[in-house]
Amino acid sequence: MDITTPGARVRRTGRATFALLAVAGLAVGLTAGAVAQSPSAPAAPAPPAPPAVEDGTFQMGVEPWIGYGPWWIADANGHFEANGVDTVVTNFNTDADINAALISGQINGANIATHTALRLASEGTPITIVLLLDQSNAADAILAGADITSVADLAGKQVAFEEGTTSDILLRYALGQNGLTIEDIEPVLMGAGDAGVAAIAGQVPAAVTYEPYITTALTENTDLSLLYTAAEKPGLIGDVFVVQNEYLAAHPGQVYALLQAWGDAMADYDADPAAGQAIIEAAVGAEIGSLATAFDGVDLYDLAEAKALMTGGDYGATLTEVKDIALAAGIMATDVDEAALIDTSYISTLVP
Repeated sequence: MDITTPGARVRRTGRATFALLAVAGLAVGLTAGAVAQSPSAPAAPAPPAPPAVEDGTFQMGVEPWIGYGPWWIADANGHFEANGVDTVVTNFNTDADINAALISGQINGANIATHTALRLASEGTPITIVLLLDQSNAADAILAGADITSVADLAGKQVAFEEGTTSDILLRYALGQNGLTIEDIEPVLMGAGDAGVAAIAGQVPAAVTYEPYITTALTENTDLSLLYTAAEKPGLIGDVFVVQNEYLAAHPGQVYALLQAWGDAMADYDADPAAGQAIIEAAVGAEIGSLATAFDGVDLYDLAEAKALMTGGDYGATLTEVKDIALAAGIMATDVDEAALIDTSYISTLVP
């Protein structure tokens, strides 16, 4: 696998384990000196085996976000190769760039925020969510200087953020929870990394960004603090792996292999978190050991956890709520059937 154009956007929760136990009862009766035994209950059918991995290279897009870190672990530890899928991971610096690459077919799949997947689908981009990756807690946040102590204090102030992104969603939600709207502040639009830099330099009184930019900003400017984080609304900020529908239909084996590589990488991470974090930090250009706080701000999901949430948890309701926020904020112009956007067959086959 190749990693190109450096550019990453993990606290682990407990691992979920699923097992199925079939018990067949035996009824014994005595008739005319003979023993009669009832037939065993039929065994549950085994899930279909994943198809063979197709030829060709899967072009995957990521951004500078530590929540996508297991893909770098998969590369470093040989899990793409072990699962037979040739993969090129390209880093993009902004949501606009990765979205354009997905729409144009430059990449076959992308790791993007939940609301971004909803928006692209509402605009007619033929994509499918095949894996729930993570949930941000303190890893997406509003940073502010010492003179701003509440969200209400943002009224009339400049706030730097990247429009149409997780930062936009978080900001609008925070404002709404405090009786404000986007019209009550002065938006300063720029990339998430640039927003962090602007906050460090004191060019704006507040900024919305994500890790690792949060840790960098708090380290380099001690006057900054966390004003509001995604932990205020669990599930509001999360990420998914989407694949173009046409490519998915023609290369299902590659997608199965990619999900298995993610699962293998998560197993490595669980076994040795320090080693996994070092791989991720190196991939995002951070000093080894410098992002400990950042990793604490994200829940990364292994395959079992992702399946539990996608098939039996509250993910559907959360997806609807995120969609409603995006529609109200004008990030999405038209509605979309969020349930039709998810395909759980891949993860259900890998995790019976």
